[in-house]
Amino acid sequence: MSAASCLLTEDQFLCSICLDVFTDPVAIPCGHNFCKSCITEHWNTSTLCQCPNCKEVFNRRPGLKVNTFISEMAAQFRQSAKQEASSSSSEQQVSKPGEVSCDVCTGTKLKALKSCLVCLVSYCHTHLEPHLKMSRLKKHQLIDPVENLESWTCEKHDKLLELFCKNDQMCVCMLCSVTDHRTHDVVPLKEEYEGKKAELGKTEADIQQMIQKRRLKIEEIKQSVELSNKNADREMAEGVQVFRALKERVERSQAKLIHTVKEKQRETQKQAEGFIKELQQEISELEKRSSEVEQISRSEDHLQLLQNITSVNAALPTKNWTGVRVHPPSYEGTVVRAVKQLEETLREQMEELFEAELRRVQQYATFVILDPDLVHPQPTGRYQGNDCRCVLATKSFSSGRFYFKVSVKKWPSWTLGVVRKMTVTKEYIILGPTKGNWTLCLNGQGEYFAPASPSVHLSLKSDPERVGVFVDYEEGLVSFYDIDEASLIFSFTECSFTEELYPFFSPCPNDGSKIHTFDWSCVIQ
Repeated sequence: MSAASCLLTEDQFLCSICLDVFTDPVAIPCGHNFCKSCITEHWNTSTLCQCPNCKEVFNRRPGLKVNTFISEMAAQFRQSAKQEASSSSSEQQVSKPGEVSCDVCTGTKLKALKSCLVCLVSYCHTHLEPHLKMSRLKKHQLIDPVENLESWTCEKHDKLLELFCKNDQMCVCMLCSVTDHRTHDVVPLKEEYEGKKAELGKTEADIQQMIQKRRLKIEEIKQSVELSNKNADREMAEGVQVFRALKERVERSQAKLIHTVKEKQRETQKQAEGFIKELQQEISELEKRSSEVEQISRSEDHLQLLQNITSVNAALPTKNWTGVRVHPPSYEGTVVRAVKQLEETLREQMEELFEAELRRVQQYATFVILDPDLVHPQPTGRYQGNDCRCVLATKSFSSGRFYFKVSVKKWPSWTLGVVRKMTVTKEYIILGPTKGNWTLCLNGQGEYFAPASPSVHLSLKSDPERVGVFVDYEEGLVSFYDIDEASLIFSFTECSFTEELYPFFSPCPNDGSKIHTFDWSCVIQ
C-alpha cells in the first residue's frame, strides 16, 4: 500500500455511516468526520440533529465544509486500496457453480470467504476486510460461507437462530427461548452442533464396520462355495469312476447320481449367490448412507446439519448376518444308496464303497458320554416293565455333522439313535421321526426295524456287534452302519431338524445292575 496508508490505519479513512472510504469528508462540531452526503442524508431522515457516533445533539444544523486535507488523504488511500483490491481480486477465485459467491461483488462474483450471521451477507476476501479491521465489526459472528443466510433468522421474531431446543428438536432464537420454549431444554446452537457432529462420526464408524462385516461375510460365503465345489467335484469323480466300471447296467444310476449332486450344488450356488447379492445391495445402501453422513458431517452449516440429521439417523434397511451360513451339502451315502440297488451283482464293489463311506463319516467322530440322570429306566416303545434303560448323552448337537458308535453285542434287544430332549416321565416313549426321534431297533424276537410311519423292517445278513451313527444336521440325514461289516444298515433322509439332538441309547432287558452304577463308557463312544 502507499506510504500514506502506512502512516494511518484504514479505520481513519472510513465513514462510520457507509463504512467506505470518505467521499467529500466534512467535520462536524463534535470533531467526528463523515462523507458529506452521508451525514446530510442522515440528518434529513432524523428528527434530531445529532452525531451518529457520540450522539451529541446540535440545536441547529451545522454548516458543512469539505476538509480538503482529509479529502486528499482519502483520495490517495482510495487509489491505493483499489490497486490492492485489483491485485487481490486477480488472486481470488471466481465463484463456481455450487460455491457461495460474495454478495457485495458487482459484475464478476468472487468466491465468498466468510458469511456474517449479523449482517446476513457473504463476503469475499476484499469485502471482508472491514469485519477483520473495524473494532465494532469484529464482534460479528463469522462462519464458513453458506447459502440462504435468511434461513438463519427466526421467521416469528426476525432474530438470529442461535439456540437449539432439545425438546422440540428445532433451532430457536433468544426470544423463542423465553416465550414458546421457556420450559424446554435449550442449549447454544454450537454446542448441539458439536454433539450431533460427534454422533455422525460414530454413525460413520458403525456403518464402515457393518460394511466390513458384510465384506467378510461375502468372503466366508465364497469360501464355503469353493469348498462345496471341491466336495462336489470329488464326489462326482468317485461316482463316475465306479459307474464307468459297471458300463451299461449302471448308466441310469450314474446319471441319477450326477443329477442329484449337481442339483444340490446348484441349490447351494443359488443360495450363495442370493446371499451375496443381498449383501452387495446392503453394502450399496450403506455406502450411500456413508456418503450422506460424510457429506453432512463435513458441513460447517450448523442449521443444515441439524435439519438433515434425522434422515441419516433413520434405521438402515439391513439384517443381522451373524447366523447366516452357506452349508456345503452332504454327499455321504449318495453313491452307497445308488449302488445298493445293484447289490446282487455288485457285492464286491459295494463292500469297497461301504468301507470308504464308513471311513469318510468316521472323520466326524465325537466323544459321547451318557448321563443316567438325563432320562430314567422306563419302558421304550411297546415294551413294558421296568427293564429298559433310556439314557441321553450329556452333549447335544444343533448344527454340523457328528458320528458315534455303540456296542450292542451283549443285549438281545436295544434302541439307539438321536432324539430331541426328553423329560422324565412315566409314560411310554413313542418312537418315530414325528415324535422327534430317529432310531434303529432290535426287538426281543430278533427283528431289526427303523421306527417310522410306517416302520421299516430290515433284513440284515448278520447281527451287528457295533453300530455307527452318523448325523448331518443341515442335510437332514441320520445313517446307521454295521462297523464290522462296513455296510450301511439304514438312513433317515430329508429330515427337518429344528431342535438340539442328543445321542440316545436304550438297552433291554436290565441285567440287574443299577442305572447309576452301570459303566456306560463301554457302551457308547
